Amino acid sequence: MYVKVAICLTFAILLLISCSIYVGTIDAKSYFFPLLQPSPLRLSLCATDRPLRVYMYDLPRKFNAGMMDRGTSQVAAPATVENFPPWPKTSGLKRQHSVEYWLMASLLYNEEEGSEAIRVSDPEMADAFFVPFFSSLSFNKHGHVTTDAEADADRQLQVELLEFLRQSKYYQRSGGRDHVIPMTHPNAFRFLRQELNASILIVVDFGRYPRNMSSLSKDVVAPYVHVVDSFTDDDPLDPYGSRTTLLFFRGNTVRKDEGKIRVKLANILAGIDDVHFENNVGTPKSFKMSTKGMRLSKFCLHPAGDTPSSCRLFDAIVSHCVPVIVSDKIELPYEDEIDYTEFSIFFSMKEALEPGYLIDQLRRFPKDRWINMWMRLKNVSHHYEFQYPPKKEDAVNMLWRQVKHKLPGVRLAVHRSRRLKVPDWWRRKR
Repeated sequence: MYVKVAICLTFAILLLISCSIYVGTIDAKSYFFPLLQPSPLRLSLCATDRPLRVYMYDLPRKFNAGMMDRGTSQVAAPATVENFPPWPKTSGLKRQHSVEYWLMASLLYNEEEGSEAIRVSDPEMADAFFVPFFSSLSFNKHGHVTTDAEADADRQLQVELLEFLRQSKYYQRSGGRDHVIPMTHPNAFRFLRQELNASILIVVDFGRYPRNMSSLSKDVVAPYVHVVDSFTDDDPLDPYGSRTTLLFFRGNTVRKDEGKIRVKLANILAGIDDVHFENNVGTPKSFKMSTKGMRLSKFCLHPAGDTPSSCRLFDAIVSHCVPVIVSDKIELPYEDEIDYTEFSIFFSMKEALEPGYLIDQLRRFPKDRWINMWMRLKNVSHHYEFQYPPKKEDAVNMLWRQVKHKLPGVRLAVHRSRRLKVPDWWRRKR
């Protein structure tokens, strides 16, 4: 009797499963072969509107905010939102390379509303990893102290950081490709930067980076942090007429590489009444004079410096002075989102060195077109503001959005590297 009951029960169960499969309430593959099921498809981050999820390493304070402490920082614990220092008003030219500070500050603040990036405490949830090492400030503070590289405190920090990253399973997992590392000073991380060439570097240009280390395809171009005051009440009845200087330049004319053009431009532009071209070094007084001069000028000259870019371009933008860019190898921030020809004028170095050509073109420039550029500058200048707390669409949020744009390429590279059995054939010479 029990045997008959067992047979009937088994038959009923089989009949129920068969009917369920037939009507689609049970997936036969997932029911009988669960290990054969693919993992859920992870959508590209760029296909979503959510903020970038960033895991920030808890590095000892000496790697970042400790460099801003008076004397030598004795605090080993990581910086927090409670003890993170404000950026000093007396920092002078060091401010222009402070992008690293503002990126870290935005993650410490960690307010989701209006933010392009939020900090996550679980690295498994992260889209990207931020390395809070103030490499530019480290060079400015330590790099000039000694010529002995082994004793250089800047080099020692780089060595310790590299050891730390190589021990991180998340750095190992992607080969560092999803790690974001600011290097905005031309000499930032100068000893060991080639060891980090797979990561997403935040740079201001590519002047001192070999092509096999840094490129537009994987790295993010950041603006310099401007050192002049922003023009917040620029609303004259006649904006064109109120700016009586045709062309303004105030800065150091003794530069390296392409920056040597500055001396040549000084000779070409000398003696022209409505052109202000002055050799000067960056001091608090000089910044005030530049602020005033740019606000009274229609055009602001931006020749190349030691590298293809300089802070002067972004000083001009927040002063609503139409930039005149003379730099053949310059790269510009957010250029996939912003068209710089809408508010800037570009000359090749060859054109700019032709006597009379540049000034003649500026004198012929239509007033209505200049006013359109001036209005466009007023509309975009907030994208070049670094501030705390960060605000929607400001420089920090624009940079995090640029990082987000790089991540599909990062994921492609990581996935390919996992399945390649030979050295990447694509990079071989054919």
